[in-house]
Amino acid sequence: MVSSGVMMEAPGWLREEVVTLAWCWRLARRDGVVIGLTSHDRDLQVGGILYRAAPGMKPSALEASDGLDAATMDMEGAITSEAIAARDIDAGRWDGAELELFVTDWSAPDVAPVTVARGSLGAIERRGPAFAAELQGVTRLLDRPVCPATSPSCRAMLGDRACRVDLAPRTHLRRATAVEGRMVTLDAAVPAMAFGELMWLEGGNCGLASPVIAAAGSTLHLAEAPAFALAGPVRVRLIEGCDKQLATCRDRFANAANFRGEAHLPGNDLLTRYPGG
Repeated sequence: MVSSGVMMEAPGWLREEVVTLAWCWRLARRDGVVIGLTSHDRDLQVGGILYRAAPGMKPSALEASDGLDAATMDMEGAITSEAIAARDIDAGRWDGAELELFVTDWSAPDVAPVTVARGSLGAIERRGPAFAAELQGVTRLLDRPVCPATSPSCRAMLGDRACRVDLAPRTHLRRATAVEGRMVTLDAAVPAMAFGELMWLEGGNCGLASPVIAAAGSTLHLAEAPAFALAGPVRVRLIEGCDKQLATCRDRFANAANFRGEAHLPGNDLLTRYPGG
């Protein structure tokens, strides 16, 4: 999402004949990592965060209006440091990161900056040694369905506010001892992990998560292979899953009252049935 607006009155330092202006980006990943980057040729300290010099970073033109057209902005930059590493982009660490774009006076960075846009990153594209990312407009929210569509399977996520299943007893800590493609071997078996989630707590994959397609004893079949190789046994967090069927909700979780689906509603296949079929 992006929130932008036209300032009613510019601060004094923006009205000077010679403007000492620098663009700054504050990015917060979903795993809690926060970094700052600036278009200035030297590092800046703003609001207690060190903004590293990244002269190659630049935003596209940003247009603000009071209409309902989707407002988006592109940002481009070179992958020149460990701050935004190519391997982290490929691993998806920056997907959905929260971003704040503002301008500040590089000669007096303690002066209150001027926020230009806030939002979350959309698709990130690698272009050789550079990257491009889209900051999506807030009007994209208008594309969401007004009400949920009917479905035979449950629309809730296991453990969310609609489901209300307590995930504490269904969360397990194990060690991953080996990885071969999308197959992960654990040091001990975990029950009912199909449709669950594995999150890496150590190693190169720390903070990344992957859905579990199937489980057999202490071996898990992930939806995607880990981004980084396993150097040795590492801790993982496992959350049990649900196939979103009414029978599972009723028999395994005793939670049929919170089932968010229409398991007995006739579907489109009813139109194809012959009389008496």
